[in-house]
Order: sequence, then structure tokens, then C-alpha cells
Amino acid sequence: MEAAAPKILILYASYGEGHVQAARAIMDSLRRLGRCEVQLLDLMAESHPWLNGLTKFVYMQSFKTIPGLYGWVYNITRGMQAKSAFGSVLHSFGMRQLTLTLEKEKPELVIHTFPQLALPALRRKLGLKLPIVNVVTDFDLHGRWLHPDIDRYYVATEDIQQEAAQRGIPSERIVATGIPIHASFYKRLAEDTDPEDADVAEDYPIPPSDPGTTTLLIMAGAYGVMSGILDICRQLSRLPQLRLLIVCGRNPQLKAELDALYADHPGIRIFGFIDYVPALMRASDMVITKPGGITLSESIASGLPILVFKPVPGQELNNALYLEQKGAARIARNTQELIQLCVDLISNPSLALGMKQSIEQLRKPHPADRIAEDILHQLVDKTPSIRTN
Repeated sequence: MEAAAPKILILYASYGEGHVQAARAIMDSLRRLGRCEVQLLDLMAESHPWLNGLTKFVYMQSFKTIPGLYGWVYNITRGMQAKSAFGSVLHSFGMRQLTLTLEKEKPELVIHTFPQLALPALRRKLGLKLPIVNVVTDFDLHGRWLHPDIDRYYVATEDIQQEAAQRGIPSERIVATGIPIHASFYKRLAEDTDPEDADVAEDYPIPPSDPGTTTLLIMAGAYGVMSGILDICRQLSRLPQLRLLIVCGRNPQLKAELDALYADHPGIRIFGFIDYVPALMRASDMVITKPGGITLSESIASGLPILVFKPVPGQELNNALYLEQKGAARIARNTQELIQLCVDLISNPSLALGMKQSIEQLRKPHPADRIAEDILHQLVDKTPSIRTN
């Protein structure tokens, strides 16, 4: 008799798109590789909808109007302890909703793609034998992710793996898998992609650029909030032999403005919120982006030199600084510096090649599959890497 499919619960948060994209990538891999029953739960939205709406508004406004304050709070709490007074408050939200979900769904394992860690205390309170894993979705490690009762950590790099161990997490619980993204981002550089992984991107092919032309992809963020983007596009549009692909995200006003400005420009294409980013990245030679962990991972998987413009203090600035240190990204702190970096990459092929070689050192093929395979191995074989008590 065939064993029942494992039931797995993935907890995420809808602050930006990164956490839910990571959750969906893992869900797809678990369903494909293990025929798992997987449920996604936006815990804060379900348990405290009013507070969730308020905190999302404050989060977005802090990025736009007071980024320095957000960065100060992020950095001053970066070394926080899970069982400190502050940590206990942060991890207390959502317990009632989570209790109801656990009673109804009875999952065999719970995954976090956002560090709202109500479950460890709840597991102790209810006496549950329920493995808990964290999937860290940045190239920086905030203390909010770390909890002594988490059974497994999946992190972006070996550097974060070492840092987590230095901060008290047993090294055998930490695996450097990379940040989970959709498998279609690996089609450009991998030859062994399963044909079944072909996604909607292939329905939106981007015509190849003319010989000698560089294609630059601009990712304004899920909500189209990259600062100064109109001025950036205006100056880049004057450069010869440059094609621009501009993704405005969920910002119809920005798209409308750019459409009006460049409707007749043959070298500029404007997009709103789309689900075929892999096709755009495959058609591009470099990318300007906000430094969220997911978009950076997508760019790395696609082998694109990364330019980061005015990163917001906090996890995004720390992400950018890490990739700059590794040679995979360059940071521009004003428009003129960004334009000059573009000119340098276009005119100096050896500079772009060096960045691509650094990116190759960071690439971790199919992290969502690696996470799913490891989880399934632990659940099926009952090995001690994931504790069950």
C-alpha cells in the first residue's frame, strides 16, 4: 500500500513579493518531487488583518520617505535574541490562527519563508512532534531568523551558514542551498532542465537585439518604487546601441508615464507586473534592480551583472554590499554614477566578464529542489537531521 503524501504547511508574509515567491517555489518543488500536500498561509494577514495592513503601509512608506530610520532599526536589532523581550513580542503574533490551522490541517512539517516564529513556543505549549524549518530569503542574516528550536535552516551562502553557526545554531542544522526561486530561471545556463518546467515565459519571447546592441533590464520592484527611475530612463535612452526593457511592477502610473514618453522609441519596451521575468532576463545582458533577495537570486541564476541603485538601508543595502564584495554587483548612489557604471559595462567587455565569473561562483542550481529533496529525505527516512520532538 502506497504511503500517504506528506502534508506540509508553508508560512509566509506579504511584505513585498519575495517571501511568497520563495514559498511558491518550494511548494512547486515539493509537489513535483514528493507529491506533497502543501498549504500556504500568510500568517500575519490571516491572524491580524488590520495590523498587517498597517505594518505593510508603514513598511512601504519607510522605504519611500524615511529609509534611514528603517535601516537604523534593522541594524540595531540585527543581533537580537529570539527569547529576548523584544524577540518574544515579535514572535508572539499569530498563535491563535496557527493553532487553528494546525488542528485542521495536521501538517507533518512547517516551513517559514518569513521570520514570524510563533510556532516554536506553540509547539512546546501543545507538546507537538512537528519539525520546523526556516528558509532565509536574503544574503544578510538578521537575528529574527534565528531561534534555538528551529530544526533546519536553508540559507543563501556558505558565509551565512558560518555566521549562523557562530551565532549559536548547530552547524548540522544549516544547509547552504541558495534562495529558492522558480526553476525556469535556470534554463538559460542549464542544459538538464526538465521539459515540464517550461513556464509561461516561453509564450512571451523577446526579439533578439541587433548585433552590437546591449540589452539592459530595469526592475523597478514589485511595486515600482525604485527612486528616480524616470530620470534614469531619460538618460539611458540617449546612449547609443542600448536597448531597455523596463518592468514597472504594480505601478500603473509609472508604466503610463513611461509609455507616454517612449511609445515611439524603437529601443525601449515597457512592462507592468508580469509573470515572464525569466524570458526578459534571458534576453538581457545586465540588470538594474532593487536588491531584494529573490530578484538578486534570479539575476544570479540568469548570469546577469547586477547594478543596484541607491539601496535602502537595512537588508537591501546589506544584500547589495555583500554582492558588491563578491564582485557580482556594483552599487550606484546617484544617477550619474549609475549611468557611468552602465557605460563602463557596455564599453568594457572584460569588466562584464569579470562580474559574470564572480556570479558563477555564487550560483547554486535549483535551490528550491535542493530544499524539497532534503526535507523529503528527512521525513521519509526519519534521519536525525530534522528533529521530531
